[in-house]
Amino acid sequence: MNIRKTYLSLLLTCFTFVGFAQDGIPTYSDYFSDNIYLLHPATAGAANYYKLRVSARQQWFDEDDAPNLQTLSFNARLNDRSGIGAIVFNDKNGYHSQVGGYLTYAHHIMFGRSKADLNQLSFGISAGLIQSRLDETQFDPNDFDPIIAGIIQSSSYFNADVGVSYYFLNFSGHVTAKNVIFRNRNLFTEELEPNNQRTYMISSAYFIPTSYGLWAYEPSFLFQWKERTGEQSIDVNFKAFREMEFGRVWGGISYRRSFDGSEFLDGTEIKDQKLQFITPVLGVNYKKFVFAYTYTHQSGSIRFDSGGFHQITLGYNFLEGKISRWSQDMRYNGMLRPRGR
Repeated sequence: MNIRKTYLSLLLTCFTFVGFAQDGIPTYSDYFSDNIYLLHPATAGAANYYKLRVSARQQWFDEDDAPNLQTLSFNARLNDRSGIGAIVFNDKNGYHSQVGGYLTYAHHIMFGRSKADLNQLSFGISAGLIQSRLDETQFDPNDFDPIIAGIIQSSSYFNADVGVSYYFLNFSGHVTAKNVIFRNRNLFTEELEPNNQRTYMISSAYFIPTSYGLWAYEPSFLFQWKERTGEQSIDVNFKAFREMEFGRVWGGISYRRSFDGSEFLDGTEIKDQKLQFITPVLGVNYKKFVFAYTYTHQSGSIRFDSGGFHQITLGYNFLEGKISRWSQDMRYNGMLRPRGR
């Protein structure tokens, strides 16, 4: 690879992880591992039990200061109409890092004739406090730049996410607006860091049980749009579930593609490449425990590294069945087979 192509590869990498990044928790594949609450506040308390999830994501193990993300989330159903949740996270990408936390309240309205026939509209809001940091201590002091202070700069700010979800039998749909408040982090210039960080997300899933009940399938999608830049991407997902004596085994695959491309020079020819991620997932539910592993591969002729992105999710479901007399947990997590039928 020549110098020009290497330089363009780095530009494409910046496009991939800065252009589609956002203030707050980056949108990777966490939600695909039974953790959709990270995206949509209205899903807090959507199940009839408490949910605890821990996830860790590491990219490019052979690269120093590679992006990595850790999240800890909890959400619970308080009663038939109220749910709460909390998220803390740590995100690092090179010299830049951010830590923060969110508190969530969701209001659920049941329209079904009975609690066994799910027909629910949910509204949610998450309020978050985030600290963003830029470590300039390792910058070359001989490369003078008046805006480089050679210290660790930090800035804290408040923002909020709002959303709505709708569940009807086997269908679920979610719409969320993230970072709805215009805020400055005061780490970069306005051109590099605009105060409009709003991102809109639309996702939907449809659960397809089989007649004999051991297998089930779930196609879904996630669409993202950034208000200021107009950047767009879509995830197309598919999962399969298999009931076992000890619990449940499930797996699936996700394909992400951006609508916006990045031009690069290949010899004398100018080409355009769009962001493309392929992410398989494998999960196991054993009693009240959940384990999931995802591996993300970036496709395309220009890539920063040939290695993939690894993520592990651990979960625990507790107080199952004690929060409400109705059972939504299988609809929310996969196997749609309401108890009592």
